[in-house]
Amino acid sequence: MLNSLDIPKRPEDTRVVVAMSGGVDSSVVAGLMQREGYDVIGVTLQLYDHGEAVHRAGACCAGQDIQDARRVAERLGIPHYVLDYEDRFREKVIERFAESYIAGETPIPCVACNQTVKFSDLLETARTLGADVLATGHYVRSRLLDGHRAMFRPVDLDRDQSYFLFATTQEQLDFLRFPLGGLTKPQTRELAREFGLTVAEKQDSQDICFVPQGRYADVIERLKPNAAEPGDIVHVDGRVLGTHQGIIHYTIGQRRGIGIATGEPLYVVRLDAEGRRVVVGPREALGTREIVLREVNWIGPGRLSDIPPEGIELHAKVRSTRPPKPAVLRLVEGRAVIDLVDGETGVAPGQACVFFDDDGDGARVLGGGWIERTIPVNSGLSAPRAEPATTVSL
Repeated sequence: MLNSLDIPKRPEDTRVVVAMSGGVDSSVVAGLMQREGYDVIGVTLQLYDHGEAVHRAGACCAGQDIQDARRVAERLGIPHYVLDYEDRFREKVIERFAESYIAGETPIPCVACNQTVKFSDLLETARTLGADVLATGHYVRSRLLDGHRAMFRPVDLDRDQSYFLFATTQEQLDFLRFPLGGLTKPQTRELAREFGLTVAEKQDSQDICFVPQGRYADVIERLKPNAAEPGDIVHVDGRVLGTHQGIIHYTIGQRRGIGIATGEPLYVVRLDAEGRRVVVGPREALGTREIVLREVNWIGPGRLSDIPPEGIELHAKVRSTRPPKPAVLRLVEGRAVIDLVDGETGVAPGQACVFFDDDGDGARVLGGGWIERTIPVNSGLSAPRAEPATTVSL
């Protein structure tokens, strides 16, 4: 007989390691597991110099958050460990973030953190502690399907974090549990009050943990002092409109703060790192229909390589704040290509494109990949096309 975590053991014989960030979500997960009688161990990762972040609101995995996690564990009466992952986090997340930004991409370090430090290193630590599962406070759902766990969007779509978990492998997914997927945020806070946790009213993390107030360029300049090289600001029609002090100060889709005045609204359309050029143009120049992906992770039914030549219909999400939109996934010369049926604007290399089988709260996460390059709607270029796509039925 399976327990509530789908493990064939009694709760008291099932060890659950809870990744505790010090926030209300992961704290409630620990409370729920403890209330259900599981053998719970709380683990908090120290990811960067917590001395610099003790008083900074909106951070995570540092200073005050570690203290909050420790107090929650004491309140619940569970063991709690703080692990120093600073070196790993710097190498696998911060350094990669900086390198990607310098290359003119718009990276998502939260995905890289889940992909490496949390769901790789921490997962192995949980196994070392004899855990049967690793539970987190992410708002996604998972359940057994054909012998393995499948990931689904949560009940509370305003809190949906599936976009940041697309790189989770099947092996990792089978070991992970997401107890909050069936709850709304207000319900989670109410449980925190019920458990008597001091973090019940704590605000959510807003910024990337190592980027204070979202000042990406400041972080890059500190990590890579020679990264901000000047260059030209060029219109899509070839005109040189001005100069800039480094492409790290710009992102795709940016309108304000470009540093030139031409009498027409201009947007950053492309960042040419090799040529040190910021390419700008009208809003319509931001339109994208096709996206070429790299490092695709597939956790849907069947295998990615089994996709028919005409491709499959699904829904794709190219930004965490945008809903999944109808799309077609095809393999072109071994590369994954997404055709956005209705097009999108402001899609940038380095971001993630995540696949779903639908667009509602019951949608299954099929996987996703990193955006390597985009093909503008009006570029005249296109990946080879085939016949109309089939639906997902691998």
